Amino acid sequence: MGKVEEIVLSEGELDWIQMRKDFESLRPETTREKMIRKIKSNPVVPIGCLATAGALGYGLYNFRTGNRKMSQMMMRTRIGAQAFTLVALITGVVLTYKKE
Repeated sequence: MGKVEEIVLSEGELDWIQMRKDFESLRPETTREKMIRKIKSNPVVPIGCLATAGALGYGLYNFRTGNRKMSQMMMRTRIGAQAFTLVALITGVVLTYKKE
């Protein structure tokens, strides 16, 4: 085997390696990671969204089957669920603002 030479570099020559390591920690957030982060920060909003979608779906189903009374009740429930979601969203924003 050949003789191994030791290469001596000045401190400033390898700055790009440290910069690359720093920027890798700042990689962009994926859609899934962003959704999970937002759900953890304000878990009540997804509950309101699911309630809204459920009331809408069941209301449309009853509308299609001809059950007008239940369809009307579900549409009113949907409005209530939307209001709940809006209040939860505003509350989450205010609480997040106060933390910072």
